[in-house]
Amino acid sequence: MAKRIDVSGLNAYYGSFRAVEDISMTVEPRSVTAFIGPSGCGKSTFLRTLNRMHEVVPGARVEGKVMLDNEDLYGNGIDPVAVRRTIGMVFQRPNPFPTMSIKENVAAGLKLNGVRNKKLVDEAVERSLKGANLWNEVKDRLDRPGAGLSGGQQQRLCIARAIAVEPQVLLMDEPCSALDPISTLAIEDLIGELKEQFTIVIVTHNMQQAARVSDRTAFFNLSAVGQPGRLIEIDATEKIFSNPSVQATEDYISGRFG
Repeated sequence: MAKRIDVSGLNAYYGSFRAVEDISMTVEPRSVTAFIGPSGCGKSTFLRTLNRMHEVVPGARVEGKVMLDNEDLYGNGIDPVAVRRTIGMVFQRPNPFPTMSIKENVAAGLKLNGVRNKKLVDEAVERSLKGANLWNEVKDRLDRPGAGLSGGQQQRLCIARAIAVEPQVLLMDEPCSALDPISTLAIEDLIGELKEQFTIVIVTHNMQQAARVSDRTAFFNLSAVGQPGRLIEIDATEKIFSNPSVQATEDYISGRFG
């Protein structure tokens, strides 16, 4: 069941440096929310706070609340590994495990979670590869290395790996930036299909992509170099791109800066 995310008063730090400041927003279930804004404004940092990936960096910490439905993900006794199982992540560059086959890549998370039943694993691998629109391309070579696939196929393999453990939220950090236009279109089509099951949050530098794939768009900016990134506004994507409420959003979308 896809879940809703409520963020309130979130600050993210690397040591003493505050990377993002006082962010509050809601991400609706079964929707795509895109984060846009110039480089260095904290989009990816904020994305990583949503599943506690931020804190794997030494000295990194978070203040504020991230609620997944009624659960505070930073509450006492919450296991970060369990959070990352519930909120999966797809990274900028495809990162299949190089020594593993296609099938082993998809099954890796399941095995980590203690699933050993071969029939259950095989069913999950097929279901996840179908969900990532990759099954028909690889079903006859599941035992070949995942790293031998094309870049676009590798990224869909990573999406299959992420959804195999049945998360409720899928985070995507510029998932198409390393891909060619045809592979990018395949991933964008896939995002449209996946939102029927998952809550999706995507960081993208490509504003046309944000306009194509997202239901809501959040614009981030920073007042000066070295200052923390801030959420400037979040609204329906159509409104953000046609009639934003804040001048800085319009300036960025129209190409006056960034």
